Parts: sequence; C-alpha cells; structure tokens
Amino acid sequence: MKTNPAVQENKPIGAASKPSLGRQLRKQLTIQIFVWLGMAFLLVFSFTPMFGVIMAFKDYKISTGIAGIFTSEWVGLKYFHELVNDYRFPMLVRNTLAISLLKLVFAFPVPILLAIMITEVKQAVIKRLVQTFSYLPHFISWVVVVGIAYAFFSTEIGIINHALITLGIIHEPLTVLTDPDSFWGLAVGTAVWKEAGWWTIIFLAAIAGIDPGLYEAAQLDGAGRLRRIWHVTLPGMRGPIVVVLILSIGSMLGGGLVGSNFEQSMLLGNTINNDKSQIIQTYAFNVGLAQGRFAFATAIDLVQSIIAVFLILTSNFIAKRVSGTGLY
Repeated sequence: MKTNPAVQENKPIGAASKPSLGRQLRKQLTIQIFVWLGMAFLLVFSFTPMFGVIMAFKDYKISTGIAGIFTSEWVGLKYFHELVNDYRFPMLVRNTLAISLLKLVFAFPVPILLAIMITEVKQAVIKRLVQTFSYLPHFISWVVVVGIAYAFFSTEIGIINHALITLGIIHEPLTVLTDPDSFWGLAVGTAVWKEAGWWTIIFLAAIAGIDPGLYEAAQLDGAGRLRRIWHVTLPGMRGPIVVVLILSIGSMLGGGLVGSNFEQSMLLGNTINNDKSQIIQTYAFNVGLAQGRFAFATAIDLVQSIIAVFLILTSNFIAKRVSGTGLY
C-alpha cells in the first residue's frame, strides 16, 4: 500500500509550495514601488501639511516662518467668529451652494447620458471620434476656456453677439460676461463643455463591464433599446454613479468636482458680477492669502473640510440605505 508523502511529513498538501513573504515582495517589486511612491506622495503633500491646521487657532504671521506655526499665540475661535460675522458670509454661502447645486442638477447627468449615447453608436469610427473630441476640453486650461468664452460672448468682439445682431435677432449685444444674473448659467455651461467628456470615461468603463448576456436576454424578452438602457445599462452603472455623486456632494463647498468653482469664479468674476461670482474659496484667497492672513485662510479651509467630511458621510449613509452602494 502506497502512502502519500504529504501525509508522512505531517504537512498539508500545498503547504510546501507557498511562497515566502520575501519572494512575494520580489515578485511584486514593480507594483510595490508604485504603491510606496503613492504612499510617500500622500504623506508628504497630504498628511504632513495637516500640522498647519493649528494656524486657524493661532495669531500666525508669515514673518515667523514655519516655527511660528507652533510658537504663535493662541487666539481660539477668533477667525471663525470673524468669518461667520462678516457681512459677506451669507452671500458667499449662497453663491457657493447655488453654483454647486446647479452643477449637480444639470452638469452631473450629462456624462451619464453621453456615455450611454456613445455606447449605443454602432460605428466604431464615429464612436472613437465623439469620445475623443468630448474629453479633449478637459486638458485645456481654465484660462484658455475663459478666453474662448470672451471670444464668443464679448460685447465688442463676441462671435455670438455679432451673429445675432447681424441676423437682426437682437439690437444690443448680450452682456453675458458682466451680467450678474448670467454668471451661474455661464459657470454651469462652461463646466459641462470642459468636463463632461472626461467623466464619461468612468461611466463608459462601467458600461463595458456589464454582462452582454443581460442585453441578449432582455432583447429575447422583447425589450426595446430604451427598455434595455433603463433595466440593464443604468442598473449596471449604479455603483460608479453613486460614488461620483457622493464625491460631488462632498466637494460642494470646495473646488467642485464637475468643473472648478474657484478657477471659474476667479477668472470669470469681475467687479460687476461680484455679487453672484464670489464664493468662499475666492474670499479665502483674496482676504486670506492675498493679504497675508494665512491663519484666517486656514480657518476658512478648515470649516470647508469639516463640512465636506460631514456631507460625504451623510450622503454615503443615505446612498447605502437607498441603493445598497457607497464609498465603503
């Protein structure tokens, strides 16, 4: 009778073939390098600067250097009180929330719809062209985007104003760039044009991961194209949609996920539309950083960060309760 060598050695089968930790690390050397480089980047540029948060509670002066962050006099909640009691604070909150909510309502669904439409195109050449031209604006600087907006909407050289006046549709040029009531729409429109194609890439990847058999089964059951989109495509995109939505909600008081609120407000804002264009971030830059009040700017950013964390946790909790999908 033959005996199993693994039994004779009193070791489970396959135990001898398990690679050691050192061998696994050597095998994954390239991946490990990328991981540790990413961790080092986060440590240096994300975690280490968090020590500077204490500036929000101190009377910090830039002349004291880095040491002043720890040696400056404590002032408690002085800068937080100053922010809340500023007469511009309600306007800043209103503008920041309005622009972010408008982007959430009008700009957020555009990449989803664009991804579905690109997927439904059968000609591969047209599909690649549309996808390429849609995400190219993402790589254009906001400075260039504002220049393009000026070329289109300027009252003096604007192409659209010139065309409308030539056709007799209007008699006076449209003051889109200076009209306060037009700024929110201008911010949403430029954000859609610049960022919609970029976010489409995420949703196209989600659609590509859907089992083709689901479409075949739906078609055999008599479902048309719209029915297949509603019952197969959209449920298959639910995970990425929920994640991007949660991140968008969390960045409402910050830079904005779909288009940078800060850059738009800084570049498209002016003294005429200031009542609708100034947001919390531009206020922190103008009053805090531009005037050398780094402690005050830190207090503003800390408030934004705390609210952002609260919004992310709340939206993630609601999303998991409603759809069963969340960030974690």
